[in-house]
Amino acid sequence: MGGPLSGIRVLDVATLFAGPLAATLLGDFGAEVVKIEHPRGDPVRSHGAQRAGVGLWWKMLGRNKRSVTLYLGSEQGQEIFRRMVAEADVVIENFRPGTLERWGLGYEELGAINPGLVLARVTGFGQIGPYAHRPGFGTLAEAMSGFAAVTGEPDGPPTLPPFGLADGIAALTTAFAVMTALRARDASGRGQQIDMAIIEPILTLLGPQIIAYDQLGELQTRMGNRSVNNAPRNTYRTADGGWVAVSTSAQSVAERVMRLVGRPDLIEEPWFASGAERAAHADELDEVVGAWIAQRATAEVVRAFDKAEAAIAPIYTAADIMVDPQFRALGTIAEVPDDELGLIRMQNLVFRLSETPGAIRWAGPPLGAHTAEVLGDYGVDAERLRRLRAEGIVR
Repeated sequence: MGGPLSGIRVLDVATLFAGPLAATLLGDFGAEVVKIEHPRGDPVRSHGAQRAGVGLWWKMLGRNKRSVTLYLGSEQGQEIFRRMVAEADVVIENFRPGTLERWGLGYEELGAINPGLVLARVTGFGQIGPYAHRPGFGTLAEAMSGFAAVTGEPDGPPTLPPFGLADGIAALTTAFAVMTALRARDASGRGQQIDMAIIEPILTLLGPQIIAYDQLGELQTRMGNRSVNNAPRNTYRTADGGWVAVSTSAQSVAERVMRLVGRPDLIEEPWFASGAERAAHADELDEVVGAWIAQRATAEVVRAFDKAEAAIAPIYTAADIMVDPQFRALGTIAEVPDDELGLIRMQNLVFRLSETPGAIRWAGPPLGAHTAEVLGDYGVDAERLRRLRAEGIVR
């Protein structure tokens, strides 16, 4: 169960979300990930829901990683870290720009130790520019990327997501960047730095906003659940109190929806043949579709749309996801045995490979669970480990 990335050694010295999640994605497919934490632990351990004092988010984010405590701000911690870097392929960090350099652990120093090292630097604003020194979180990226400006109701305020959207997008992009750099190393033998600014990947996913403003001077406005490109496209309440989402991105689907809800006459309207024109008549279309859906229970609505080959999905909570047959068929939710919490369930790997699948080998371990084991591989014997613990350099 080594996985396709078996043999790739990753040192994860990042905290919270974007950097650590990138390391998690690599570990899911077999990379040997060592999570190096401050002796206080990664803050994610106490972030969000807990059970019996154990952070549940950490159980997912820390999976397939060995936990080592090491204070990199100390000379002894830096010396041990350099030994680890000598045998590593990847380091993922998210300290403020200049911090590693101040500790003598910048890429110039680490690259001299290991010319093949890939150093992924994940920060809010990147390594250069007037904002590089600022503390950066995903929330700020969601604001500055334009995401919040276009999210929410037309007469409401800009809206932020209630989860780490920008961090998650940056994590996926960082994992891709690491694999790109490793592929380049295959050809050149040289590693390199990755400058990942969390404000950038989410901007790419927001579509043509930049080019539309450049070429047309247009700014996208908040439209709630509607789209400028097609209609009907919204969420609708069902008779039993549920919600469903309808999409009509394809013309043929829009026509099927109108036939289903008993209004085929609207298909003959001149404006109906264009998605943008349908969007201009969204009030009329929403009234028709919403009234039809409001008279029926959720399951009935979904069955009817499915039979008509029209696009619909119920609005799910985590409870619904756990029992949905499609997610079950895909294996989207994995069951993982854990020494602290017993059998736990969490999101599985983000994609499936037919020949070289990855696996969740273990959930996030207790803080420092592998300190003695891992540091022992780098010459730290029991007596030195005892002294390091007494000095607060490890836990």
